[in-house]
Amino acid sequence: MQRVFSGIQPSGVPTLGNYLGAIRNWVALQNDHDCVFCVVDMHAITSWQEPAALRTQTREMAATLLACGIDPVRSVLFVQSAVSAHARLAWIFNCVARLGWLNRMTQFKDKAGKDREAASAGLYVYPNLMAADIHAYHATRVPVGDDQRQHLELANDIGEKFNHDYQVEFFPRIEPLILGPAARVMSLRDGTKKMSKSDPSDQSRINLTDSADTIAQKIRRAKTDPLPLPATTEELAARPEARNLVGIYAALAGIDPASVLTEFAGSGFGTFKDRLAGLTIEALAPIAADTTHWLADPTQLDTLLRAGAERARALADPIVREVEQIVGFGG
Repeated sequence: MQRVFSGIQPSGVPTLGNYLGAIRNWVALQNDHDCVFCVVDMHAITSWQEPAALRTQTREMAATLLACGIDPVRSVLFVQSAVSAHARLAWIFNCVARLGWLNRMTQFKDKAGKDREAASAGLYVYPNLMAADIHAYHATRVPVGDDQRQHLELANDIGEKFNHDYQVEFFPRIEPLILGPAARVMSLRDGTKKMSKSDPSDQSRINLTDSADTIAQKIRRAKTDPLPLPATTEELAARPEARNLVGIYAALAGIDPASVLTEFAGSGFGTFKDRLAGLTIEALAPIAADTTHWLADPTQLDTLLRAGAERARALADPIVREVEQIVGFGG
């Protein structure tokens, strides 16, 4: 059985975009893969995090993953900083990776912006930590979106250079796990921007713990245009807000956008939004209830995460100890 690794930053309660784009796929992977899932709090501090808020958001993310269907028995679920193997291997990879490789990472350029001199060193080298996250478990499959493909290529470059430099066949090649067309969910206020937790407007996103009334209200207020829904997906190309809502409906209903348009072509957005709100509420209400249940008992949640960290250490520590022996650490 192939081992899968994937991680998610603790940005608090995830949005509908996180769910449709990643978390729902993680749940499905548990059926036929050996899955290791991680809340990556070490990645989070590449930009400043208020400590108490980071702890709260880490719990919120873990609780939501459980509520979405991540099974802590079938999968390993833990918090990254609880497993020292990640940091130990990341330092070794800092010494294997080349500056030229990191200079080509487009995400650093995007996140650092114009004032790159003020960015943290952690933001610059975090692709090496991402590589360590995967290689510490000898994972061979990673579900990726388009924005992570470059980092996966880097992880393979690091593993191959380590193998070459130390004349070993230790790190396996990692393959991207393509799970079909990804549901790319955009802002409810601007169909050209991704739905994001960091958007200052809460009306731009649907949080997985939003109440039914809040979801219905946000969808009713979602930006649209004055035209009715078209008959073909080609006609949505220049209509980003309409395309976004149709895509959300299709993802939740398990159908393609063309089938959505077959049903609603010629309709105004009033009727469509009512149906979309009902579909969204039906999908998210159980998740919201289970998330509330987990967050109401932080002791139980912390106990579960500690158990997950123990299982993760049992997998990663022997691998990383062998790496340390290969490079010449210890006796």
